[in-house]
Amino acid sequence: MTTPAPDQTTDALRPVREELLRAAHADAEALLARTEREAAALLDQARAEARAILDEARGQGESDGADAARDLLVRARREARSRTLAARRESYDELRRKAAERVRELRGTDGFASLRERLEHRARVLLGAGAEVSEHADGGVVARMPGRRVDLSLTALADRALDRMGAEVRSLWEP
Repeated sequence: MTTPAPDQTTDALRPVREELLRAAHADAEALLARTEREAAALLDQARAEARAILDEARGQGESDGADAARDLLVRARREARSRTLAARRESYDELRRKAAERVRELRGTDGFASLRERLEHRARVLLGAGAEVSEHADGGVVARMPGRRVDLSLTALADRALDRMGAEVRSLWEP
């Protein structure tokens, strides 16, 4: 057998080589096209996941924000209610103080001796004739019997009068 010349071998293999090159190019182009499609699909999937995550985060943020706003509103209402009640308490205490001042002014009037006698009489009616009756520092009287006590001081009488007024007094500071 004779060995073909190198140019003859190259020429004889040229169609095979060209076919192999063409097949390699076709495979490379197919691989590249498939890779581009897969990359595009992965990008689309990643974008969709990112949108879903953002939508979920936005929804969670809105929910958290609504919860925080509701909590803030509840705290604000409680604070407003607390301040309203404190202002009412302050107004009521001031009313009690002014009422006590005004009734204590009765001590300086001409009719106070008669009022004191009526209070002492009332104390004895409530506790009995043997009750020990003494003058209260604010005016009026305090009576005692063993196990019992009656406060008919001017301040206590003014406080009880305000207590009996109940809702009428509240109407002074309610709209």
